[in-house]
Amino acid sequence: MQIQVVKSKIHRVSVTGADLNYIGSITIDEALMEAANIVEGEKVQIVNVNNGERLETYAIKGPKDTGEITLNGPAARKVHRGDIIIIISYGIIDFEEAKKFRPTLVFPNEKDNSLT
Repeated sequence: MQIQVVKSKIHRVSVTGADLNYIGSITIDEALMEAANIVEGEKVQIVNVNNGERLETYAIKGPKDTGEITLNGPAARKVHRGDIIIIISYGIIDFEEAKKFRPTLVFPNEKDNSLT
């Protein structure tokens, strides 16, 4: 049997932008993506701490070390600049392997989304 588990999580980052007229997705600072083991195009769940919204989209790489977290397309209606969100990705693995698996968890600075 296989089960779905948390693979990666960027915990509590600040939304820096919302672009309704973009085709879709979430733009994430490349440094945060690398630290969290999230790849471009990967499906992610967004949890908005401020309003309880949950949505799914895919990750696209933003400029490295800028702290950019921008919700694009329809998702832009679910956030406001300054909202705190959690970005989660999941993986499907064997049940027995899941018992030993540990996700990659990243806890950036909420003020500027930096890793320091």
